Amino acid sequence: MVIKFPSLKRHAIPDHRKRESGTVMVELTVAMAILTLAMLPLAFSFEQEERLLRNSYQRAVAMELVDGEMEILQAGEWHSFKQGQQDYSFHAASATNLPPGKATLTLTGKHMKLDWLPSRKTSGGEVTREADVK
Repeated sequence: MVIKFPSLKRHAIPDHRKRESGTVMVELTVAMAILTLAMLPLAFSFEQEERLLRNSYQRAVAMELVDGEMEILQAGEWHSFKQGQQDYSFHAASATNLPPGKATLTLTGKHMKLDWLPSRKTSGGEVTREADVK
């Protein structure tokens, strides 16, 4: 014995509605693709801006350290160093924020020069300060 349920036919989706729902799905897929393509350049620009800000921060830290150490050297600390070029180490706690690099002090008579050179060129750049001592 077979029992037919007339209510099933009443809830069936007509053919023209099936086509409309398929069209909506295609439109949504295309819209998502366009949105994705528009967002990719924006994501890369954020990465580039982050790199630029990091380099600017590292350069600012290096300038602060070099300026502070130069003031200390000018105040009389330069007497404890020999003439010529030599490695120099920063004494400030903020030196831990610097990328790998090297500081050098050059004493030539009464002229001194303090340089900070990062290991990589993209790490803020070179910072140099020169002064004559009394």
